[in-house]
Amino acid sequence: MMEITFPGGVAVNTEYNGFTTMTDQPEANGGANSAPSPFNLFLSSLGACAGFYALSFCQQRDIDTTELRLNLEPTRNPETKRLDNIKIVIQLPAQFPEKYRKTIIRAVDQCTVKKAILDPPTFSVEAV
Repeated sequence: MMEITFPGGVAVNTEYNGFTTMTDQPEANGGANSAPSPFNLFLSSLGACAGFYALSFCQQRDIDTTELRLNLEPTRNPETKRLDNIKIVIQLPAQFPEKYRKTIIRAVDQCTVKKAILDPPTFSVEAV
């Protein structure tokens, strides 16, 4: 079970599996901008998950990851302000074998955070 606590202002912390994750809001939203907003943390989680799959792919094949980078480019709908598209760009190292280009894309596509979005769970909220 994850516990959510409120350390002050509009900051919200989560405690799960022995780790505390801090969030806050930007100053424009009444926060102190002391930590990522929950939504930015969500995007970071998606990027970290995709990065893990790219890193694992290269490590399993002894491909040097010094120059490996991923860019996550979220796009919002200008009218609804909702997230419209998420583009993940894999910056491959110069020595990356061409024969693995399509395969690393498929590996990154296996990101479990992305899969949770594509096949969302049901949600229930209750007050006790």
